[in-house]
Amino acid sequence: MKIYLVGGAVRDHLLKLPVKDRDWVVVGASPEEMLTQNFVTVGRDFPVFLHPKTKEEYALARTERKSGKGYTGFECFSSPEVTLEEDLLRRDLSINAIAQDDHGNLIDPYNGQEDLHNRVLRHVSPAFREDPLRILRVARFAARFSHLGFTIADETMVLMKQMTNDDELQYLTAERVRSETQRALCTENPAHFFEVLRSCNALEKLFPEIDCLFGVPQPEAHHPEIDTGIHTLMSLSEAAKLSHCPVTRFAVLTHDLGKGNTPQEDWPQHIGHEERGVALIETLSKRLRVPNEYSKLAKQVARYHTHCHRAFSLKPATLVKTLEKLNACRQTENLDKFLIACEADARGRTGLESAPYPQAKYVKDAMISSAQVDTQALIDAGHSGKDLGNAIHQQRVSAVKNMRNNYTEQL
Repeated sequence: MKIYLVGGAVRDHLLKLPVKDRDWVVVGASPEEMLTQNFVTVGRDFPVFLHPKTKEEYALARTERKSGKGYTGFECFSSPEVTLEEDLLRRDLSINAIAQDDHGNLIDPYNGQEDLHNRVLRHVSPAFREDPLRILRVARFAARFSHLGFTIADETMVLMKQMTNDDELQYLTAERVRSETQRALCTENPAHFFEVLRSCNALEKLFPEIDCLFGVPQPEAHHPEIDTGIHTLMSLSEAAKLSHCPVTRFAVLTHDLGKGNTPQEDWPQHIGHEERGVALIETLSKRLRVPNEYSKLAKQVARYHTHCHRAFSLKPATLVKTLEKLNACRQTENLDKFLIACEADARGRTGLESAPYPQAKYVKDAMISSAQVDTQALIDAGHSGKDLGNAIHQQRVSAVKNMRNNYTEQL
């Protein structure tokens, strides 16, 4: 039995990045031998075990044979005769097909170290095309390592395009697409994930609501970049600078979906795109089984982001009503995410990437003023039911009117 550290742990160590998880491959062993050493079996489709103390995953060396469609259409073969080189051959990228023995020696049969040095994401073998999930994985690695200068090898991009054209992506489950997307939203450059998908024609298949934004014009006076798709990815890049929260980043990604179905005769105006966007977010969320936390904030940003941009010109009653719709006084953390998303949208425009966004503080101050209304005093005064709600609303409006006096110059 020989045990090797493999995959991301080796890759990230060579890139001098923090190593979070360690995976191991075991050569020359059987499942029975693993069990006798108190490893716990967890693999359903192939033999994977948890170390009895570290709980790290140890997988027996295996080979795979394509037997069906999609990423699950494989038959796995594992035996003590399977070599390390055969196991590494089934992996996606050369940079993920490097192993390390217990003496620190590297086993690199597919030139992963050279590709690390040259900052290239390259598939290991033609078997890459048998698993459509790898399109998303490559896009995610491209997003994660873009700040290090990584690019996708031309021949790998060709394969990804062929896989997309062969409709392999239709066999991916919603959970797999959502999981890879969530992980991509947490990367250094999440916009690049969607750029890569668009480059290999996968964006149209997986995210048609986003893909159709490209080529849709906006008024140049407000959007010098003009193209709505470009604006969307610019906004996502700005969101990545402002927040690490994937929920916020998803809201920015989807904030302008309603512009994708504006009738062409109305271009470049997009009247009513806010509410149309809410319906499209619901469709996308249902299809990919997006967690409620994501879809809820996304719909709020889609519906009210233009309110936030126009906050200084809104009547106090309208601003208070918006805050109430956002449940801002009770969910201040959610309001913070909302305001970051709106700021990212405002900055996601050519030449305005560093522009100030005083609306965020103004809306936050309005929320603070609204929250200071003494509800108990109104109850003690005899208000109840619907009358109490109206009294609270009027008190909040009065509080915001007083708050506005501090913003006379900006107003």
